[in-house]
Formats: sequence, C-alpha cells, structure tokens
Amino acid sequence: MNKSFVSLLVLSSLHSSVQAMAPSQSDWAVNFGGEQYSSETGIVFEKDSLMNASSASTITDKQGVGVRFGSIEVISGSQEPAIFQTFRQGDFGIKRALENGEYNITMYFAEPQDVAIGKRLFDVVAEGSVIASDVDIRKLRDGNIHAGLTHTISGVEVRDGVLDIEFIGKNGQPVVSAISVHRKEPMRESWELVWSDEFDGDGQLDTSKWNIEEWPIGKVNNEDQSYHADSKNLRVENGNLVIEAHKEAKGYSSGRVQSMEKADFLYGRVDVRAKLPAGQGTWSAIWMLPSDPYRYATSCKPNEDMHGSSTCDAWPNSGEIDIMEHVGYDMNRVHGTVHTKAYYWVNGQQRKASIDGKDVAQDFHVYSLEWSPNRIDILMDDAVYFTYMNQGEGWEAWPFDHPYHVILNLAIGGDWGRAGGPIDDSIFPTQMLVDYVRVYQQREETSESIGD
Repeated sequence: MNKSFVSLLVLSSLHSSVQAMAPSQSDWAVNFGGEQYSSETGIVFEKDSLMNASSASTITDKQGVGVRFGSIEVISGSQEPAIFQTFRQGDFGIKRALENGEYNITMYFAEPQDVAIGKRLFDVVAEGSVIASDVDIRKLRDGNIHAGLTHTISGVEVRDGVLDIEFIGKNGQPVVSAISVHRKEPMRESWELVWSDEFDGDGQLDTSKWNIEEWPIGKVNNEDQSYHADSKNLRVENGNLVIEAHKEAKGYSSGRVQSMEKADFLYGRVDVRAKLPAGQGTWSAIWMLPSDPYRYATSCKPNEDMHGSSTCDAWPNSGEIDIMEHVGYDMNRVHGTVHTKAYYWVNGQQRKASIDGKDVAQDFHVYSLEWSPNRIDILMDDAVYFTYMNQGEGWEAWPFDHPYHVILNLAIGGDWGRAGGPIDDSIFPTQMLVDYVRVYQQREETSESIGD
C-alpha cells in the first residue's frame, strides 16, 4: 500500500492484536545464584542448579578454585532488577540438553564491586567457539556500577543435543547473573504490510515519503558532521538508499532523513534492512522520535526547536526509540535503547541492551521494532534482544502512546562516536546502505490513511 501519510490507529480490535503479541518464551533460562524467577516478559528463570538437585543442568568448576554465589542489593538501569541481584563469580561451564538447532543466547550481567574499567575481563564460549570476548561489564554499562547489562548472541548452533557454555576469566573472574536461551524463530505471519519504501532503481530519494534534514556541525551531541541534501550524501543507487559521509575541508558531511507527517504510526512493527559503515568515528542509527515532540514537554517555548536545546524538555519527555545504533570503534555490538524522562543516560537509569554484530559492515541485516500499548521489543534478524515493558508508571516512564516517525542517519564523531578515540580520516567516504523500510500492523487492527 503506497500511502503518503499513514497513521496506524488502534481501534476496537486493539485487545486481540495485543494478545497476538505474545510474551517472550525461552527454551531454557537460569537465575545464577538465585531462586526461580518469573519475568514480566514471560521468561521463567529456573533456580540455580547448584541450589537445585533436580535441575537438568550440569555446572562445572573450570579452574577448581571454587565458584561462589554473590548478591547486589540495588540494581539500576533495569525494569526487572531481581534478575541481576544474584550472581555466580568464577570460571565455570554449564551444559544443558537441548534439541539440535539454532538458538539465541541472552546473558545478564551486573558489576558487583567498584572495580575500574579493564580490571574484570572475561570470555564467553559456546559450543567450543568464543561468542563474546573481553566482556567488561562496567565499560559496557557506561561506567555505572551495579547497572544491569544484557547482551545477546544469535545463531548459536547445537549439533549434539547439548548446549555447552563456558565463562572464562582473562583478568579477574567472570560474574554472571542469568542466562536465557531462545530458539531462533521467523517473523510472525500475523503482520500485514501497510507502508514501505523499497528504494528501487537509481536517482533521487522519494520526497513524498521522506523529509531531508540539513543541519550545521554540532547541532546535537557535539557531532562533527553537517547534514546535506547533496546527492553525494543522499541518493538511491542500485536498489538502496545510500547515506554517505565525506571528509570536508572543514569537518565532515553526511545525510539524515525522516518520515514525519509522511509516515507516522502508533503501534506495529518496523523492519529496516541495512548494511552499516565501518571505521572509528562512525555513528549510524535507525530510530524514532514522536511526531508531536511537545506532547509531554513542560518547558518549551511555542515552536521551539527541540534538537540540541538546553531549555526545551521535549526530549526526553516525549520519548525516543532507538531500533539500531552502532559506533565504529565497537564494531561487534549493536544497541537498542529507549529514552524517557524517568529513564535515560543523564540519571544513570538508561534502559538498553545489545546484540552481537560482528559482520554488520559486511552483510545486510534486518533491524526491527515491535510496539504495542504494553511493550516494546527490539530485534535483529528476528532475534529479540531488548524488551521494555509498560509498567503503568505514567508518561514519565511510558511516553510511547502517541505516533512516532522513522529516522535514518549516519553521524560522524560526537559524544559517542568519538568515545573510543579520534575519528579515523582514512575511512572516508563511508556509507550506510538501506535496502528497505517496511511498516506493518497486526491484521486485527484497523488502519486509516490521511492525505492522498
């Protein structure tokens, strides 16, 4: 359906569509060092096997020096802190009988001691291969002590009927709070396509679907690029949207597009198939902002520009959903995040998670959002790696009850892009390629188009 402006309105059939978005299920999950725990997302974490003689899991002390239990009283940055409040510390392996097939493994960590970044490093090995190297809990959680961290590895293949995972220290001892294992599943058939851009052919971007933003250097996040409408920065080529960054005489140039008032939606699914840029200094993003940014603002002047403003609190009050963020100095990790007044990086309560992304610059992957009135799921290649629940805490925690639009951009440098070191000028020009953007809704919902 080609609509210049789509608003997905949730009408009388909302209840059935929400029911169709079933809670997460797991093939196996365990709460290390703790009792059985039933997550709000639908995952049941079994009691630690060393505390549960009837468990089907086998845990082995890899170094023979003793694996100990521990606990953390207060956890930040998570909607379900109980998962992170107990842990195992030490090198250990765990085996679990599972049917052969591909699985997604989500690991839950929190740093229990006030150790410096770099003082606790460990590897995670599954089926004989390193699936996460040099895990540094505190570094990956922005230096926040006792902040919950989740990281997912997708596509781990079991061939012998037993999943074998090891946690091996390199500097200090591993600390692991929990693990959940999910079978790899395709997208549900209940989604119906209602809007898309396939970026077919070559030439100009379809401006009936997208707005091109032109910004100066440093407008937000101390970013080092300016945004332009020039074809060298934005074009459709070989069936892809090309967002290309260049080194200029002064700073850098790049591209940013968004769909506000051309494709806004409330609830549904977004799929974006993209190949990401490589190189230190890149900061690519597929994300969403509210189409009425002032919905929950309290300090903005009439029509004040919310971007980069120190006086207008439209952000984070009215919300932000990051379907994909990637920084070039950390090539093997893709991030999903939500920002709200109650929970964002300034107050140390950021809700976010990451997934393995070791080949994101070599291959296309599908980055997705599933959004309903009661939860947000962020996925990569149909692997759910971040869930944020509506816990009934009001707009400060859940501003996701009004239409949003999609944004695609490639930033250079800035607060996050330069966090791993200076920009590598040898990488330019560098590209983010987008094969398609597709918006879906549940078949039970009713859609209403506005415009031609």
